[in-house]
Amino acid sequence: MKKLLTILLSFLFLATAYADEQEELFSEFNKWLFQNEYNEFIKLEFAEGTGKCKGLKKFSQHWYYNECDKFKKVVPNYKVKTYNGRSEIPEKGANPNYETLLYYYWNYTNGNWAKKAKYSVIKASQSPYQFEFDLREDKNVKKQMQKTALLSYLLYEDGKIVIDEMSPKDKFGKVFTNETKYHSQSVGKSISSYILGHAICKGHIESIDAKLNDWPLVKNSLYHNQKIIDLINMKAGDEKYFSSKDKSNIFANSNSKYSVTNRTIKSVMENELKNSKKTGNKWAYNNLLPHLIMNYIIFKAGNDEFLKLLEDVFTNKAKIEYDTSFAEPQTSTSEDKATTSTLLLTRYDYLRIAKSMLDDWQNDTCEGKYLKSLYERKTKKNYDYGDTKQAFTNPKSYGGFFHLEPSGMKKRHIFIMDGYGGQTFTIDFDKGRIVATLAIHRDFNWMKIAHSVIKKGK
Repeated sequence: MKKLLTILLSFLFLATAYADEQEELFSEFNKWLFQNEYNEFIKLEFAEGTGKCKGLKKFSQHWYYNECDKFKKVVPNYKVKTYNGRSEIPEKGANPNYETLLYYYWNYTNGNWAKKAKYSVIKASQSPYQFEFDLREDKNVKKQMQKTALLSYLLYEDGKIVIDEMSPKDKFGKVFTNETKYHSQSVGKSISSYILGHAICKGHIESIDAKLNDWPLVKNSLYHNQKIIDLINMKAGDEKYFSSKDKSNIFANSNSKYSVTNRTIKSVMENELKNSKKTGNKWAYNNLLPHLIMNYIIFKAGNDEFLKLLEDVFTNKAKIEYDTSFAEPQTSTSEDKATTSTLLLTRYDYLRIAKSMLDDWQNDTCEGKYLKSLYERKTKKNYDYGDTKQAFTNPKSYGGFFHLEPSGMKKRHIFIMDGYGGQTFTIDFDKGRIVATLAIHRDFNWMKIAHSVIKKGK
């Protein structure tokens, strides 16, 4: 009975904490709506006053004399679905209304996402790379912009941006601009791989065949003595710990405070994965491995050299226009020196990173050779997702945190960075083309505006 009571009280506490968190989020969201003049979704009303105003009749002489008209509150006039408090809109089965899309957009740019602690600020270049433009219109892209949750579409070819579209003002264009820093989601995995390539080229790590046999943090876990290539190919033998098929698995719930995206590597290794054992080498996608790689680079290079490495990639090579930073795990302390692979960049700065990858490949630099080695060492996904029309599910292979071999283009060197909700960057290394999308929800036709564009060319 005592145990049961304890469990019930725990559930009550969590429910109360959740309700309080949701109330706070919506309060901030309402203010954001008011500030951005979304008048159709909010209205101002006079709140109950405090002090001298308490008990005074509204609009009376004494009420105005005591300046009680200053007590105002924002009253919502919308229907937002939060999908049981999920931090993201489900990609399957969801049909969010406009207000729900706005809420999640706000959360990605101003809410919980944006408030995460920053590992260290990566400064913008003093002379950011300036794209050349030779613009043309595309009816398919324009139509998708008007009807879907797409925020941005860019087509880069022949050294120029040739299609540049953003959500119209009556959709999301009022709040999404060229200066908006948008969440990376799993695009950060691919960027962390690119950083790994630079770490190898700088001599901090021997090669993709180097083993994690010198990192005390993972000594008593399944990752000890594993090759880096197996980790970045998602063949670490850790499926049983992350499989979403087992709902009792604590890592299966991405919204849990116990999620690997909210935890330091140290915490996970000392708790859930302590004395864990590798089981097979089946391809199994999870969110821990890019965080593991990023923190291993810190271990090998040291914190100061790691920061110089980030500066080399973002500031000196890609020449980003706006400051950025990788997010720290929520459980991180100042002593941990820990990071995740999640970051926020503007639409053009994402393209600058993708262009840097393209330049490295075509110029056959050390980092370009690293990218080529990822293609040579790729692995089959061996998963049947059913839906083959998205940037994540269409490609049949995977290598170094990139999706490879999209349908109909098996023998071409096409790398796809894909993030939850529709953040996609499809890089055609052979023909020098990049298609980039940012979205709130993956409801747009990626096959038509990205896949076919890369496959068929102009």
